[in-house]
Amino acid sequence: MDSLLDGRAELRLAAAGVGWVKKLRDSAAASFAEHGLPSTRDEDWKYTNVKPIAKRQFRPAGSSDEGVNAAAVAGCAIEGLSCHRAVFVNGYFSPPLSDLSALPPGVVLDSLARTLAERPQDLSAALGRVMPAESHGFTSLNTAYLTDGAYLRVPEGVVVEHPIELLFINTAIDPAPVVQPRNLIVMEPSSSASVLERYVGVGNGSYLTNAVTELSVRANASIEHYKLQEESVQAYHVGGLFINLERDARVTSHNVAVGGAIARTDLRAVLAAEGAHCEMNGLYLGNGRQHLDNHTQIDHARPRCTSDEYYKGVLDDRARAVFHGRIVVQQDAQQTDAQQQNRNLLLSPDAEIDTKPQLEIYADDVKCSHGATVGQLDSDSLFYLRSRAIDERTARLLLTYAFANDVIGRCALKPVRERLEQTLTRKLFHARDLEELV
Repeated sequence: MDSLLDGRAELRLAAAGVGWVKKLRDSAAASFAEHGLPSTRDEDWKYTNVKPIAKRQFRPAGSSDEGVNAAAVAGCAIEGLSCHRAVFVNGYFSPPLSDLSALPPGVVLDSLARTLAERPQDLSAALGRVMPAESHGFTSLNTAYLTDGAYLRVPEGVVVEHPIELLFINTAIDPAPVVQPRNLIVMEPSSSASVLERYVGVGNGSYLTNAVTELSVRANASIEHYKLQEESVQAYHVGGLFINLERDARVTSHNVAVGGAIARTDLRAVLAAEGAHCEMNGLYLGNGRQHLDNHTQIDHARPRCTSDEYYKGVLDDRARAVFHGRIVVQQDAQQTDAQQQNRNLLLSPDAEIDTKPQLEIYADDVKCSHGATVGQLDSDSLFYLRSRAIDERTARLLLTYAFANDVIGRCALKPVRERLEQTLTRKLFHARDLEELV
C-alpha cells in the first residue's frame, strides 16, 4: 500500500506549482510514509482490520468517465428528489453528467481541481484547515493526492431552496482503482442549504473509496448534511467528515452506511463558538460478512453549545459493526448540553457489534448523558404479531422497520426517507418494499 505514494507522479495534480498546496500535499505524504495505514494496535482501529485493503494492489483511478452515461446517472437517482447535482466518476468531476444550471446567484459549486488550477486563492483559507492535525493514514493519503472533488460555497445570507447532491459514482475497473475525492463546503454567515453526499458503486467489483469532506459553517449559518454510502458489496470505503461550527451555527448530519465489504466513517465536529448546535443521526445496515465502522467525536470547545447524537444499527447474518462515539467537553465549555445514544438490533446470533459511547467532561456546569443497547427482536412482540395472522418474515420486518424508523424519520427530505425505507426492506428482507410483504 505504501507504493501508492509513487502513483502521484502518474497523475496531473492540480496547482502543483502553488506553494501552500504543495506544502499541504508533501506534509501529508511524509506523514503517510512514516506511519502508513492504521492497524489493530491503534486504539481507534482495534476492531477494524484493514489488512484486506493493505494487501490489494490498488492503483490511482484515471479521469475518464469509464462508460458512465446519463442513463447510469438516472439509474442512481433518488426517485422524486429535485436537486442541483454535481456528478463525479471515479472521483473526477463530470460536467456533461452534472446539472448546475439553476443554482442561486452567487452560489459556487465547482470541481475542486478546476478551482485549484484557476483560483487557488479562493481555497487557501479553508482547505486543510478543518481536518484535525492528528489524522490517520487514510486521511493523510487523501491529502497527499489532493486532486478533485466538490467545492461548494454558499454566500452570506443565501438560502438554497433545493437540495444539492454530490453524486460519486465508482466503477470497478482493472486494475482495482483507489478513488480519493476531497470535498470542501463553506457556509458563509446566515446561509442555509441541504447537501446530499452519495457514494454509489456500479457493478460488483473491488475498489477503494477514500473520501474526505471538510465543512466550515460560519456564524448563524445552517446546513443539513446527508452522507449515503451505497458502495458495491465487494468495495472498501473509508470516509471522513470534519466540521467546524462558529457562533450560533447549526449542523444536522445524517450518516447512512449500507454498502461495502469494509466501510469506515470518521465524523468529527468542533463547536468552536458559543451557541453552536450539532445533531448527528446515523444508521448502518449490514448483512453477509460486512464490516461497518463508525467513529464520531463532538468537541464542545466553547460555552452554551448543544449536541444530540443518535445512532442505530441493524445487523444480520455474520455482519459486524463498530460504534465509538466520543463527546469531549472542554474546561471553558460551561452550560454544555450533550446527549448521545447508540442502539443496535441483531437479527442473527452470528451478528456482532462493538459499541463504546464515551464522555470526557472537564467543565462542571453541564448536562450530559450517553448510553448504548444491544439486543434481538422482542419475542413477545413477535408472538403478538404472529397471533394476528402475520407471518414471521413480515412480523420481523415490521419490528425491524419500527426500530430503524425513528432515525429514518429524522431525515427532512421525504424522497431520502422513502429511499432508506426501500433500502431496509431490500437489503435485509430481499423485498422491494413493505407493501410487497404485507
